[in-house]
Amino acid sequence: MKERSAGGTTDVPAITMNVQNAMTGLRGRDLISTLRHVGAHSLRNPVHTARHMLALGSQLSRVMLGDTLHQPNPRDKRFSDPTWEQNPLYRRGLQGYLAWQKQTRLWIEESSLAPDDRARAQFLFSLINDALAPSNSLLNPLAVKELFNTGGQSLVKGLRHLLDDLRHNQGLPRQVDPEAFQVGGNLAVTPGAVVFRNELLELIQYKPMSEKQYARPLLVIPPQINKFYVFDLGPTNSFVQYMLKNGLQVFMVSWRNPEARHRDWGLSNYVQALEEALNACRSITGSRDPNLMGACAGGLTMAALQGHLQARQRLKRVRSATYLVSLLDCEFDSPASLFADEETIEAAKRRSYQRGVLDGGEVSRIFAWMRPNDLIWNYWINNYLLGKTPPAFDILYWNADNTRLPAAFHGELLDFFKLNPLVHPNRLEVCGTPIDLRQVDLDSFTVAGSNDHITPWDAVYRSTMLLGGERRFVLANSGHIQSIINPPGNPKSYYLDSTALASDPRAWLHDATRYEGSWWPAWLGWIGERSGAFKAPRKELGNASYPPLDAAPGTYVLAR
Repeated sequence: MKERSAGGTTDVPAITMNVQNAMTGLRGRDLISTLRHVGAHSLRNPVHTARHMLALGSQLSRVMLGDTLHQPNPRDKRFSDPTWEQNPLYRRGLQGYLAWQKQTRLWIEESSLAPDDRARAQFLFSLINDALAPSNSLLNPLAVKELFNTGGQSLVKGLRHLLDDLRHNQGLPRQVDPEAFQVGGNLAVTPGAVVFRNELLELIQYKPMSEKQYARPLLVIPPQINKFYVFDLGPTNSFVQYMLKNGLQVFMVSWRNPEARHRDWGLSNYVQALEEALNACRSITGSRDPNLMGACAGGLTMAALQGHLQARQRLKRVRSATYLVSLLDCEFDSPASLFADEETIEAAKRRSYQRGVLDGGEVSRIFAWMRPNDLIWNYWINNYLLGKTPPAFDILYWNADNTRLPAAFHGELLDFFKLNPLVHPNRLEVCGTPIDLRQVDLDSFTVAGSNDHITPWDAVYRSTMLLGGERRFVLANSGHIQSIINPPGNPKSYYLDSTALASDPRAWLHDATRYEGSWWPAWLGWIGERSGAFKAPRKELGNASYPPLDAAPGTYVLAR
């Protein structure tokens, strides 16, 4: 369920960018090529350009006379200060900017450019227009007030922050105070121990936090591009602690941060390592068929493991699967080909293989440009114009604590977007076995986010339809991360659920029922029915074959 704009400005990058573009990357020459293409089109169609220039001139004339022609998007906090409306100069400046923004958008929409070229042009001009927003200058009324209130110290501090980010943060404003958190200090503090380690992962077993526990454990598989502790942030929003307090046995995979020498690690390596972790989990708990939970690329790895087990007649080693914002069907309704043509994809493969890895910082920067007003210009104003330290926000700290992807796995992900192999039975081969997800006859629970632009909800829904077994799909009213970290108690949270799955995502959306609150309790009831008997927990972690090695959160998560 994609939210409609409330009028005013829209966020074009968030609409047109997704995880494929983040994996492929953005090249400066592609942006310049788009700008040249738009310029050439303008010269070839002077009447079209002149008509929009005259329309813009007419609007600017009315703005100078004091007319208020446009209203900023109510959700756009950049212009929330009353000065933008009450001060005649500021009001005219804002109205001129909104008129320019609207007219450039219409100029592109009504052009004869091909659809993909229009999408690229809208993305580029949206970035330009966001950068040119009057709120980004020192004339921002908030910055002017802060300058006088601090006697000029805000400007000095802002300049200091800018120079520090130019030297140490690739020139982008920091989103979070890096000194506010410490992994193992105030993040990832749930008691447990590493009970298994191989070259690719550590397996963490957590101590019980309830008087009784279900007999069947849950093995959680985070994405390889991020660290696992998104599931274990502060006590108020730790999904791990929520599960433990409600009687689940929880095991967590912590992926190793690969280096250049690990460039040949691919999906088969990750699946093999994950199967070893699954066997350790089975041995420690005495459960022959644990439940699995995978998020984003971790969900893709989990699906590949299940397909591999099915092909080897070993699928009975898994009881159920929970997918969180995971893409198995990589066909997007939005223009996924934005800056992601054959040449760009091959260039991205070569670049990562030469380096040995894809640096997670590159991916984070692309994700930031999906929502530049929220993730870039908001902090530009806070850090530089107001001279303030960015806030202490645990999710943003985790987001900045990214990892790398080995070149082979990165190349395989790019091929996923290009070939979409899981849609076709036996098109993908993992660990020497062909994968057919329709033969994976397991109960599954899938969660997507209505505002998720990284893994769009309708693509996640279609991914659910690839699976065999009894399937349930839930749509949270959140973005990519907030769909996962969705603890009960948020009055704005709700989710959509329907037991009947239609072939068309929109048909499902039409028939789904809205439920207030978090989806966590609904999932807890579902997983509880598949977690076996409720009994007193074992106090000891590990067993003779898999003794505790290190205290949680382990060693792999601390590697930079």
